[in-house]
Amino acid sequence: MRLIVLSVAILLTAGISTTVLQEQTSIPAGITLALKAGNAAELSKYMNSTVELLLLDKEDFYKKVVAETILKDFFNEYHTKDFVIRHQGARNDAQYAIGNLETEKGSFRVYFLLKKVNQELLIHQIRIEPDTAK
Repeated sequence: MRLIVLSVAILLTAGISTTVLQEQTSIPAGITLALKAGNAAELSKYMNSTVELLLLDKEDFYKKVVAETILKDFFNEYHTKDFVIRHQGARNDAQYAIGNLETEKGSFRVYFLLKKVNQELLIHQIRIEPDTAK
């Protein structure tokens, strides 16, 4: 009987720990939805005031509004078909995700880094590069 109670307690503790870990490393769903839709305006809602953007031939730190315009131009040229997060993780107050963006003109690997700013997770870096693995 004690063994069963101990087993249940361990499973519950493991389940709670896993849930807490998932919440800590969970990327806001709005980011994924914005990337799936190719919606730069929606994606910009999750950006810090300055964002490091590495996108094809552009690589610099941009104000949020400029980064949004660059991403809008990208999405207008590369119409999005799908986006899937393949890996995500967290360290201290930062979170990251790596995903695959499928467009009508090819596949891209997307990496973004989020950091806490006033208790809110905001994108500090976005990297979109051609997926050469396919």
